[in-house]
Amino acid sequence: MNSATTRQAHVAMRGGIDPRWGKLLVVWAALLTVPLWLPFLGGYTALAGRVLVLGLAAMSFNILLGFTGVMSFGHAAYFGLGAYGAGLALKFLAPSTPLAMLCGTLLGGLAGAIVGAFIARRRGVYFAMATVAFGQIGFYIAYTWNDLTGGYDGLRGFVRAPINLGFTSIDITNNGTLFYYFLLAMFAIAVALQGVLLGSPFGRTLLAIRENERRARFLGIPIERHIWLSFTISCFFTGFAGSLYALLNNFADPMAMHYSLSGEIVIMAVLGGMRSFWGPLIGAAVFVVVQDYISSMTVNWMSFVGLIFVLVVLFFPRGLLGMFQRRETA
Repeated sequence: MNSATTRQAHVAMRGGIDPRWGKLLVVWAALLTVPLWLPFLGGYTALAGRVLVLGLAAMSFNILLGFTGVMSFGHAAYFGLGAYGAGLALKFLAPSTPLAMLCGTLLGGLAGAIVGAFIARRRGVYFAMATVAFGQIGFYIAYTWNDLTGGYDGLRGFVRAPINLGFTSIDITNNGTLFYYFLLAMFAIAVALQGVLLGSPFGRTLLAIRENERRARFLGIPIERHIWLSFTISCFFTGFAGSLYALLNNFADPMAMHYSLSGEIVIMAVLGGMRSFWGPLIGAAVFVVVQDYISSMTVNWMSFVGLIFVLVVLFFPRGLLGMFQRRETA
């Protein structure tokens, strides 16, 4: 009897619900009611939107790290490309939010597919360093191509456009609460696709590669092809998160492609729990909230984030969410 069947049997004997469904209900109840309770904690909807966008980026990256077992320190490049793709589409093609998201997703994802084809055969530190190198190439191009990207000052002159449904139009330009729910809807679609993907036979194959690559190769699994697919899919979702980032800020800048953001995305995934599906979202929430509140008091806010990260790694190596999962298992 496998662990999932055993868990279901224990739940049936207790007469309760599966903890996984309970956790899912808690997550979505919290996200759906954010505009109601966040102001009482001194927060604002733009902060919650930032959590969703960076949480989606961290969950997308975690397809590669947490579920395939491959490290990338250059994922900010595809996040930034998604932001630039969305911004350029709004500025030069058409004032269409869906078109902007499509362009950003394709730009980030196709760039990831090309880079992944070059580095899929590398392992360990060589793979990680190759991702940094390609990421910094993208950052340098965005930093120096002033005529297209705006250089260091970033890409300006575009705003998110209302969503035209044919029979009605949803104005997400000025209504912060409405735009938050738009971001939440896009987040829900993306994580639902990720959940289906990771629960499929393909997702189980990625787990086999993570646990024992040599044994997976002996079983006839084409390792390099699956790592390339995992990297590409991860970049498509990261590019989608980047396009939402551009819509959130009405701005795209080269720092969204810098390796420092890649490091922050890694911190979010590890902080929340890279072996769990929702862990990176929890990590992103902690990171963004700490950054927002502590940076208003001191410029050394990253020291506090670093301290929290060290404590979590030392005492909760499975991350914040992994700590609760261990208690449930026990």
